Amino acid sequence: MKITAIVLLLLAALCPAVHAQEPLSDDAYAKARDVVRDLGRIVAPDGIQETYKARIGGIDQWINVRGQDRDNPVILFVHGGPASPLMPTIWEFQRPLEEYFTVVNYDQRGAGKTFLANDPAAVADTLHIDRYIDDAIDVAQYVRKRYHKDKVVLMGHSWGTVVGMGAALERPDLFHAYVGIGQVINVRDNERISFEYAQAQAREHGNAEAVAELESIAPYPGDQPITRERIIIARKWAQFYGGMSAWRDGSAKYFFGAARLSPEYDAADARAIDDGNVFTLGRILPEFLEVDYKDVREFPIPVVMFMGRHDYTTPSEPTAQWLARVQAPYKRGVWFERSAHMIPWEEPGKMLVSLLDIVRPLAVEAEAAQP
Repeated sequence: MKITAIVLLLLAALCPAVHAQEPLSDDAYAKARDVVRDLGRIVAPDGIQETYKARIGGIDQWINVRGQDRDNPVILFVHGGPASPLMPTIWEFQRPLEEYFTVVNYDQRGAGKTFLANDPAAVADTLHIDRYIDDAIDVAQYVRKRYHKDKVVLMGHSWGTVVGMGAALERPDLFHAYVGIGQVINVRDNERISFEYAQAQAREHGNAEAVAELESIAPYPGDQPITRERIIIARKWAQFYGGMSAWRDGSAKYFFGAARLSPEYDAADARAIDDGNVFTLGRILPEFLEVDYKDVREFPIPVVMFMGRHDYTTPSEPTAQWLARVQAPYKRGVWFERSAHMIPWEEPGKMLVSLLDIVRPLAVEAEAAQP
């Protein structure tokens, strides 16, 4: 594995960044992409399938919208990373969701197609959590107007939960409900729990190399700065022992290679994923390490948390503890027993059923109550 790939993967403490991509020619995967494109083509008369640029937060941001019936509730899905776009991977898991929801994904500033669409020099100084939150709010308002919806369901994954929770707290009037997948409550707590898991697994498996590396940064995070070097060591072994994708040794070709077959991404877009990672991570990391939602004791809208039982990238126990004490109009936690951090890919069936049983009624009932 290239060292840049390792750094990108392990620095993404909220969601794994994409491995450094192999050089792609524009037609290397063209025939395979055509098959995926044809399978995913929405032909229903009332369906919607669009990918376009919109002016969001003063820059061009790429938006993808898919659904079999435009009268269905809208989910605005905020991707992880930072700068790890969902758009090139949705072909792997999203198709069943589109029968019951119109799903909106967008490449955030500094990520994927949006990274390519803008001058990096003009964007660099805007990479702050508050700006990402404002972008999510702006996208929600744009989507409501364009698709004639009063409110949307807001859903975030990993880093996207930092953005999503902030947006829900700031503008609850825009959203039927908030769904957190791999929710971040407190980054320092996550780092400690992930490290302790890696240590326990390394000792149980008699992995002397892992034990030595982990001991070299102990106590972690402790009172020392959470440096790049310390993160690399801690993340490598937690993910090696299935903390990102359950029962896998840290490798996840299904995720890291998805852009090669994506109908939404060409070769240049796929290469831009890594460029966006490098561009974004160093700039946002200091703020990201200080994220703390533990003091949020009241949540203004229904909140649902999807929690991977084996998640040691954004460990689930702090989320369960937060959910137990928060006051909200409605709250629900769902444990995914066969998942770590990658719930949409690891248990897509249970995710669909959970959205149908819990989340869709919240939106449908609210829309029916509108005068």
